[in-house]
Amino acid sequence: MKRATAKKATPNKATAKKTATKTAAAKKTAAEKTAAKKTAAKKTSAKAPTTKATTKPPTAKTPTTKPSTPESRTAMVRRARRMNRELAEVYPYAHPELDFRNSFELLVATVLSAQTTDLRVNQTTPALFAAYPTPEDMAAAEPERLEELIRPTGFFRAKAKSLLGLSTALRDRFDGEVPGRLEDLVTLPGVGRKTANVVLGNAFGVPGITVDTHFGRLVRRFRWTEQQDPEKVEAEIAEIFPKSEWTMLSHRVVFHGRRVCHSRKPACGACPIAHDCPSYGEGELDPEKAKKLLKYEMGGQPGQRLRPPADYPGQPAPPLAGR
Repeated sequence: MKRATAKKATPNKATAKKTATKTAAAKKTAAEKTAAKKTAAKKTSAKAPTTKATTKPPTAKTPTTKPSTPESRTAMVRRARRMNRELAEVYPYAHPELDFRNSFELLVATVLSAQTTDLRVNQTTPALFAAYPTPEDMAAAEPERLEELIRPTGFFRAKAKSLLGLSTALRDRFDGEVPGRLEDLVTLPGVGRKTANVVLGNAFGVPGITVDTHFGRLVRRFRWTEQQDPEKVEAEIAEIFPKSEWTMLSHRVVFHGRRVCHSRKPACGACPIAHDCPSYGEGELDPEKAKKLLKYEMGGQPGQRLRPPADYPGQPAPPLAGR
């Protein structure tokens, strides 16, 4: 009986040994998985500070992401006036970029500036005013001779007709003097509100907003208005700024449009008012590349006037070749 009992106990011990081996293996596998998880967690936590450290904060006056909420009217007006003050610091020498010595010369030069550059007008008017210094002289000009003198400005036949008409009107209706009222100026041939405001603001000291191509483009880019019609643009901008600022505001915005905020590729990376511009990012952002886009005195090049004001920091423009 004792031998039989001993034989039965042997299989039980083998089974127990196998069970213990499996249990030990399972514990080892679980321990290895736990260790692997801890190692992965350590690696993940080690990477986190590195990613955070590579994020650079925005530099001073660099535009940040704009809030998704619409800008209120009050906020827009404050921003617009702040931008005007900053433009005044950048362009303290802003001025009309047409050469003139009196109201008649400014009126004629402004009419000629349609669909051409101020530089080309300035290169053309010295010979024109030498031949016809007064409205009476120009009213008596031979059309062919007048056309030839203003040919470099383009559309010379239509412009000659306007100059003859306005000179005759000045001679016959205003005693040879340029009137100082917008209501009178806009009755002259070839003279609209834009031309009238240029003459009133710069020859008579009467505040006016000049909505030319550059001005209209920038005030829409600045989100001061969404209007396309020049008269509606003028009316809305006039509500934002005090009347005393109208003439100089026009010069500053036009200066900025010609030098920095170009139509096709604005130099955003070199713009002194980028931090307040809702259209920041439409142009070149790299500072070095943006600097190469700057024009006139900002880019170290001559300006548009042959006879610029004394405080102009750039170089005078060259005269027209052959004249």
